[in-house]
Order: sequence, then C-alpha cells, then structure tokens
Amino acid sequence: MKLFVKELTVIDSSYLCERRGMVGDSWLVDIEMGGELNEMSMLLDFGRVKKLIKSIIDNEVDHKLLVPADNALLRRGAQADGALTVDWLRAGRSIHLHAPAEAFAFIPGHQIDKESLTAYLMDVLARHLPDNVNDLTLTLRHEKLDGAFYHYSHGLKKHDGNCQRIAHGHRSPIELYVDGERDSELEYAFAERWSDIYLGTREDEVALDSLSLGVDAAVATAQTHIAFAYVAPQGRFELAMPRGDVEVIDTDTTVELLAHFIAREVKAQVGEKFLKVVAYEGVGKGAIAWA
Repeated sequence: MKLFVKELTVIDSSYLCERRGMVGDSWLVDIEMGGELNEMSMLLDFGRVKKLIKSIIDNEVDHKLLVPADNALLRRGAQADGALTVDWLRAGRSIHLHAPAEAFAFIPGHQIDKESLTAYLMDVLARHLPDNVNDLTLTLRHEKLDGAFYHYSHGLKKHDGNCQRIAHGHRSPIELYVDGERDSELEYAFAERWSDIYLGTREDEVALDSLSLGVDAAVATAQTHIAFAYVAPQGRFELAMPRGDVEVIDTDTTVELLAHFIAREVKAQVGEKFLKVVAYEGVGKGAIAWA
C-alpha cells in the first residue's frame, strides 16, 4: 500500500555553485510512502503526513543557503557567538558570509542538485518516520514554466520569520503586459538581467572592511565586492558578493516592492503604453504592479 502527496511543500532556498555563484531556487516536493496499515486501517493520516514531513523539510533546507559540504572551494569556521563564516572561493568571484548557523544547510557532496538534496532529505526523513512506514520516495521538481523566469537571492531584515536570512532565494517567472498584451521579448530581457542575481537593499550596504568575515575573505576587495549587513531577530547577517552578481535597489526586496521596481524600470522602455507587471516569489505567489 502506498500514499502519495503532490506538491507537499515548496523549498525556497539558495545554493552555492562553482559555475553560477549564488543561485536562488524553488523546488516542488512530491512524496510517496509505502508500508503496513495501522490499527486505524491507514498507512498514515494525511494531516499528520503533511505536518510531519513538511516541518522536517522546512526546518532542514527551506529559506537557507545550501552549501556543498565536500567541495574544495568551501571554507567554513565557527564563531564564539554560535555563528558561522562561509567562504566560497571561486577565482575572482568569491562569496563570503557570516551568519547564524541556522541560516545554512551543509549538504554532503561536491555540488547542490536535485540528486544530492533528495539524498540528504531522504536520510533525514528516514530517521523520523513512524515504524510502519518502510518505503519512502521523495521527488524534487521545478515548476513547469512556458515563459521567462529568473533566479534571485535576497534577505529581508524586517521579516520575523526565516525570510530574514540574508541568502535565500527563489526561481520566479515574470509576466509583462503592454496595453493588455503579454510581451515575451520584454520578459526574457528582464529575466536575463536578473539571471542568478543577488538583490540587495541600499540601506543595508556597508563598507567591506566593517564585516567580521573569515580569514579567507581577504581575497575580496572594495573594488571587486559589495558588502551588506544587518541585524534581524535571528542575529547579525553579513555578506560580501562580487559586484557583477548584484543589483542594489533603494527599497527592501519584498515581492511587492520588486514588482514596483520592475514596473518603473520597464516603463521607461514602453513610454505612454499601459504596463502591468506580475512578479512572482517562487511558486504560485507574488505581486502585481501597474505603470
């Protein structure tokens, strides 16, 4: 006997990649479970399935920076305050963080992909499932998109949940309507602009030498990197990113304000025509703005 749950949850996180740097992504999670019926003639109550497995996945990887624990580019260190430093030593485009430990998930392997993340979650889940569940299949997949999309990372210091973490992200479609007609050319152009981007808030920009990063962050300079820092309910977050991988905007990076930002930027290209922007934050949610 098997139970299945489609789209149990969505993992919105960012990960470190040798080629692409910091990549925001969104994975849909499907599960199947097999085992023996319990005394209620059920394998497992659906409500319990959703609550238990979703909470484990959320706690382990959602709204975190996923780091390939066995990659030679990685340096990490523990700080006296319980925070961690993470240095990703890509030649000329290194990434450096100092953040609370819960902002990271260290995934066994040399790269973050669906296979390594699935294996990690399967191992964690196997330790928490009831004894009568003896078979578990977990599938990570991307939302099927017909049009343009981009990957972005950010942090929201005013958020009282896990969105405050300075390096989490999303895989997000974009829809642009000009005088009521969808304009795919404009969509793909903006998606290219924000391909694997870090969106920083100008208010959070700080001098690079003010950060308390690991010793390996010495490769970063004010000419090559831009620095951000803020204090949120979970602690102090610090980040140094290659300048070419960042766009700094004058507001917070909530999806509502990102929709307004996109509208202002694209409006300059369409002139007097009426513009509608549908901006997504990952899967199935977002904001609409007009200009």
